[in-house]
Amino acid sequence: MKKEQLNNLTPLYTFKGTVVHGKGLGRSVGMPTANVSNTPMPSIPFGVYSTIIKIDDEAFMAVTNVGTRPSVDNMDIVTVEAHIIDFDRDIYDKEVTLDFYKLIRGVKKFPSLRDVKIQVDNDIEFTRKLFSYE
Repeated sequence: MKKEQLNNLTPLYTFKGTVVHGKGLGRSVGMPTANVSNTPMPSIPFGVYSTIIKIDDEAFMAVTNVGTRPSVDNMDIVTVEAHIIDFDRDIYDKEVTLDFYKLIRGVKKFPSLRDVKIQVDNDIEFTRKLFSYE
């Protein structure tokens, strides 16, 4: 995404942190996530957001979950996980900035990772349209 495309948008919230290793479950079904760790965690409603993640001097569209992960574990641990659209690089230990633009939906428990993947594909389509300038 070009920087000039972001000039007309104002994020709802900005969060900075470091990309850390997760469980790798998303990668196993074709939707790897950048797990972003920092304290304090963002004080925004739990849910899935259309975001822009900034890595070094580049910006990428992402679908980011903030909250618990009821489809993959029963723990009350809050995480920030960004699926970066059309991205395949090793960014572990990198400092990143996440700009949150639009709440897509709340946190939801799905019966399987396959069902999560189907929903994330829909969330990606929504995010592409949100940030489209065509």
